[in-house]
Amino acid sequence: MASRDPESDPKVFLGRELKRARINAGFATQDALAAKLGFDRTVITKAETGDRAPTDEVLAAWCQACGLPADLFARFAALARRADGPVASWFEGWLEAEGKAHTLRLWAPLVLPGLFQPAGYARALFLAMGMDEEAAEEQVALRLSRQEILDRPDPPQVVAVIYEAVLHHLVGSPQVMHDALIHLAELSQRPNITIQVIPTDTGANAGLGGSFNLASGDGTPEVLAMVTIEDITTESRSLVRKAANIFVRVQADALPRAASRTVILEAAERWKAR
Repeated sequence: MASRDPESDPKVFLGRELKRARINAGFATQDALAAKLGFDRTVITKAETGDRAPTDEVLAAWCQACGLPADLFARFAALARRADGPVASWFEGWLEAEGKAHTLRLWAPLVLPGLFQPAGYARALFLAMGMDEEAAEEQVALRLSRQEILDRPDPPQVVAVIYEAVLHHLVGSPQVMHDALIHLAELSQRPNITIQVIPTDTGANAGLGGSFNLASGDGTPEVLAMVTIEDITTESRSLVRKAANIFVRVQADALPRAASRTVILEAAERWKAR
């Protein structure tokens, strides 16, 4: 286990200073600050104990509420949130939430959701992003390890809505696409996995602003991961609520499970024929 000494552990150092600032600003309890910032108390707890450094969003609100020098604490946070191995700092919170979730909701307008990507598809994506072979393999291994939650004895309920264009967007090669879509169709037959497709001929939909994932767990706040120009994980109640509302709207435009599986298999056959 990493040292919990604030002099050698940047996360613990940052947490100690944030706690001191909270108390000095008159927020006697973590609940009081959480209510002021609009986040769940666990966000404050994890930051102060050094379990997880706060996101930029949380840190900015904390600095404003407690009168802290934002530039200085941003530097502290940059050290505390430094990526560990292949896991980007912004993604650490999502990995924790995903692993504990009883329900996951995924919206995918551009590529297949990471939980559903076989190795060939994932590798092609990472190489296209400019990674070298070694870095891409690290990311593929991480992605496949995440998928183990689907095979555990108590897997989460997963509801994914996919824009039909994703099925026709070449990633890697036609064979990679065929294999990925067959894998997707097989997953859709599991009782705990619902995959629905929005036909492209429905026109614009509420989720075309970008992909996102929502994780719900027992006794923990709902967590949102957004993949945009700047990828973030957040527990902001307002953003989680906004994403949940968008998910309801995109799901309303989607085909039922059986019809969606037919669309997926038809797309797989077209890739096979190429």
